[in-house]
Amino acid sequence: MAEIVLSGVDKIYSGGVKAVDNLNLEIKDGEFMVLVGPSGCGKSTALRMIAGLEEISAGTLSIGGKVVNDLPPKSRDIAMVFQNYALYPHMTVEQNLAFGLKLRKTPKAEIERRVKEAAAMLGLEPYLKRKPAALSGGQRQRVAMGRAIVREPQAFLMDEPLSNLDAKLRVQMRASLHQLHERLGVTTIYVTHDQVEAMTLGDRVAVLKDGKLQQVDTPKNLFDHPVNLFVAGFIGSPAMNFVNARIEAENGGAVLRFANHVLHVNTESVREHPGLEDYFGREIILGVRPSDFDDAAFASHNGSTMDVVADVTEELGTEINVIFGVDAPPVQHEATAALAADAAGGEEDGEDTALALSGGNKTFFTARVNPRSSVRPGQPVSLTVDTRRLHYFDPSSGLAIGHPDNVKAAV
Repeated sequence: MAEIVLSGVDKIYSGGVKAVDNLNLEIKDGEFMVLVGPSGCGKSTALRMIAGLEEISAGTLSIGGKVVNDLPPKSRDIAMVFQNYALYPHMTVEQNLAFGLKLRKTPKAEIERRVKEAAAMLGLEPYLKRKPAALSGGQRQRVAMGRAIVREPQAFLMDEPLSNLDAKLRVQMRASLHQLHERLGVTTIYVTHDQVEAMTLGDRVAVLKDGKLQQVDTPKNLFDHPVNLFVAGFIGSPAMNFVNARIEAENGGAVLRFANHVLHVNTESVREHPGLEDYFGREIILGVRPSDFDDAAFASHNGSTMDVVADVTEELGTEINVIFGVDAPPVQHEATAALAADAAGGEEDGEDTALALSGGNKTFFTARVNPRSSVRPGQPVSLTVDTRRLHYFDPSSGLAIGHPDNVKAAV
């Protein structure tokens, strides 16, 4: 196992295109780190630089305390799992697992031990004599992982290894990957476009956009305390709702006004966002998670109420998604434009990973409410908003108001 540190790492292609821009990231020994972001954000390029498949234009990369900028891939003691399995079709599962070890002239007894252990770990024992054509997609991906495991490397690098699998199988493989990491404890860097995958797998998650690191933190902190508009909109499914709102002082707390709605925020919540008082009397960008709504008839928290008309309802069994219009124009910001472009790109798994619907002079919100709610399309409903959990963003910079990292930067 090994600590992996990227210090000021750049990747510049011909023509001056900067795919990775001053990336500073420390992956701890034994940590499962996920790199996530929209297509073209630089996550796979960063992984390939760690693997040695791409040259580093500037900065330093160290693995296990040793600078490896100029080391070839075979000398870095890492194992990579790709999206397309890359199995040898003419070899059996057993031969695929053993092939890399034979090239390294590993003793036969040692090869047999490692292959046997990896096959048992991944449930591949019944398939050792089969060739890849006789395996399902999930079984092939397990063979690809097994081939990495038998190497017993310092680190695993995984580039969207589950993206070719169907939705149900991906959920199963996520659970298997989690168990595998718990058992092996090997430093792992995992690249994905799917923020649900990132949140369920990562000890920490690094969010990238346009080659720049936006935020790195635990999944919970990314969800609860996003550093800016982009992270707030990218992390979470359904996505965070955004609207331009005017904030004013009220009885030691604050009141937020947008369209025909008014939300009241208590003094304690204002204090939890240092610098928010500086925006009183001004317009900010307000963010509300769908999970911080509920049908007022079932709400377990006290908060402000929004009376709306449901346009669409999605009954999911465990909850109902209520989509409704707010008479306010969509937020215009570089970050929300990037999120909308990513959503329009149509991710492979169909997850709503980006931005809420919007159109014309209306913004569409999504609220996640109690499954016992009787709300139906076209009907009015009172929604309670947990105003303790609102998010506030500077309309110019897009930075989260009161986030510790932004407060430190402003000092």
